[in-house]
Amino acid sequence: MTKLTETKAEPHEDRGVYAHPFFQNLIKRSQRYLSLGYPVHFTGPTGIGKTTLALHIAKSRKRPVVLISGNKSLSNAELIGAFKGYNRKKVNDNYVRTVRKIEENVTEGWVSGRLYEAVKNGYTVVYDEFTRSQPEVNNLFLSVLEEKILPLYGTKRKDSHIRVHPDFSIIFTSNPAEYVGVYQTQDALLDRMISLPLKSLDQEAEVGIVSERTNIDQDKAKAIVGFVHRVKDLCKNRDSSLSLRASIMIADVAERYQLPIDGDDKEFQELCLDITYFTLDLCTDDQEEDLQNKIIEACKKV
Repeated sequence: MTKLTETKAEPHEDRGVYAHPFFQNLIKRSQRYLSLGYPVHFTGPTGIGKTTLALHIAKSRKRPVVLISGNKSLSNAELIGAFKGYNRKKVNDNYVRTVRKIEENVTEGWVSGRLYEAVKNGYTVVYDEFTRSQPEVNNLFLSVLEEKILPLYGTKRKDSHIRVHPDFSIIFTSNPAEYVGVYQTQDALLDRMISLPLKSLDQEAEVGIVSERTNIDQDKAKAIVGFVHRVKDLCKNRDSSLSLRASIMIADVAERYQLPIDGDDKEFQELCLDITYFTLDLCTDDQEEDLQNKIIEACKKV
């Protein structure tokens, strides 16, 4: 059994983007909460890096990590497990030559769910976008977090529940409630977790993430992030849904195909248009040609 003190590692060993003070502080706080048994919840807009951060922190705990992705079809059977199929055991006894005894035993085969395995063995769970799962399914986590038991609903097992392993921990991530496909979270569940909003990163942190995710150098990453921030300002009356992911996609394509990060280069201009135009068109009243020209002008400043 892993001792509690062995999971309280401070983030001073983090490298790359996670060495940035913003992440260092967030990682340190999260590790402290998890080491005391409190679940952590990262919430914020899409593309900000919640899942990557959650996985990074989970791996730092030196326990196996289980990833669960929230979705409308997620069921208790997938989380807990279920009896599926049959196991057949046949014994052919011919100990006495003149007597043949055949015994056949047929039993249902149990397949453990991901949450069941994590709770039983003390793994770290990252429950990504948990608000995309139906509230009835997420009710299962109330007992796990409060009573430290996992109820075995509808499994036909003799035991009504299993105890939560002392090394078990869980990190939730979610998008804002106004996003499409997101369910309203139960207050009782939110009350049992420590929620840490990730509303926005400063540009220095974004540059670090883009550089690490795409292996592009810092100066090029800074130019791309600067471009994305300039075009986001075109949405004067409404929020732009352009996220950090837009910068990552531009950098990734440019790096893989050796496109120059140069605002006067036609291919780079086309790349910037392809990644940003449609999203910006949803939040501005500009005509197509006017918006494209504005994007190109912003690109030329790279």
